[in-house]
Amino acid sequence: MAPRKIIIDTDPGQDDAFALLFALGSPGELEVVGVTTVGGNVPLKLTTENALKVVELAGRSDVPVYAGCTGPMVKKLMTAEYVHGPTGMDGADLPAPSVAAQDEHAVNYLVRTIMAAPEGELTVCTLGPMTNLAMAMVMEPRIIPRLREVVLMGGGFFQGGNATPAAEFNIFVDPHAAHVVFESGVPVTMCPIDCTYTAEMTVEWLDRLRATGKRAAIEAANMADFYRQYGSHKFATTARPIHDACVTGYLLAPEIYEQRQCNVTIDIVSPETIGMTVVDWWHVTGRRRNCNVLRRIDPAPFFELMLERIGSLD
Repeated sequence: MAPRKIIIDTDPGQDDAFALLFALGSPGELEVVGVTTVGGNVPLKLTTENALKVVELAGRSDVPVYAGCTGPMVKKLMTAEYVHGPTGMDGADLPAPSVAAQDEHAVNYLVRTIMAAPEGELTVCTLGPMTNLAMAMVMEPRIIPRLREVVLMGGGFFQGGNATPAAEFNIFVDPHAAHVVFESGVPVTMCPIDCTYTAEMTVEWLDRLRATGKRAAIEAANMADFYRQYGSHKFATTARPIHDACVTGYLLAPEIYEQRQCNVTIDIVSPETIGMTVVDWWHVTGRRRNCNVLRRIDPAPFFELMLERIGSLD
């Protein structure tokens, strides 16, 4: 079977780096046809530079990177240096990228590439705010029925939020973009923090990752060491969730996720709950089930697979 073709839309971020390395280390199952960047965890200039560094770390400078939207559709950009450090990928020691981003804007690239591909061939994976994809959908609605699926890391329901009591960071940064995507009719799979909190990296697993001796694995573990410092007050153990990598894990092994088709709406109105992903888990509204919601992950096979794939990168 041919590899599944994906575009990764991202705002690296240490956990974004893990998701990218995980995907690039799985060429038998996933073909990363392009990477698009967005302002999110840090401003666009840094997320683009970080994406270029990661594809180069993976030995895949042939994968083109396209810089996209600097900020949300309506709101002002809120960044998360308090989590990821001033560079967005603190902890790693990576040289300046030797390859530049493409000249084409990410939104134009998305429209052009999706329109040119056979219908149902491309999956877009969003690991940050969904601004680029929503702008592409608004610019050219004909891309919507051509997509196979949108798989995102974002949202939360049972766990509440991590940016506000109600909203997860990626959705909170650009709730209007998320609203566009969720209401578009495209097949959506959402990996919320409810799921990612069940995928916790342990110190022992990071030791095994380093023990592969591969540069990509060692730098990923170094990033994780920095990333693990944030939010220590939330967790009872030294293990920490690796959010965005759960998107790659779903593409490779969907059977290890508990999932349910639900109606999901995005609050874009209330000052208290803007950015909340309202999940109709019990189907009490009777509204169309527009989203495959991932609830839990089986961590053992997930981390074994990620260790194998990131550890395979030279």
